Amino acid sequence: MTVTTFKKRLKMSLIVTAGLLALTAVFLAPPLFAAETPVAAAAVTAMSDPQLKWVVIAAAVAFSVGALSAGIAISNVGSAAMGAISEKPEIASQALIFIALAEGLVVFGFITALMILGKV
Repeated sequence: MTVTTFKKRLKMSLIVTAGLLALTAVFLAPPLFAAETPVAAAAVTAMSDPQLKWVVIAAAVAFSVGALSAGIAISNVGSAAMGAISEKPEIASQALIFIALAEGLVVFGFITALMILGKV
């Protein structure tokens, strides 16, 4: 693939992406602005609660720490697993189990965030 072909494909993909984004905005954005006044007032009142701010921050921290730790674990376990699989291909299923265990950290963070938000 030459550089000019790559540039043409890149421009075309950006144009298509922008077009799809514009179509999505036209069809999906109007219902967002159709909220009634009491609902909007209730949302503003709920967000003005000072303790709600800390609850939301705690849920975000719980999920983000789980996601970041899972990313670090998967990078380390995945690279070791690929090295082991390249030397001994029959242990591929065992290596995938360890990668799935590391992925479980995201699930635990997500569940913790849901439990924190469920207390509100």
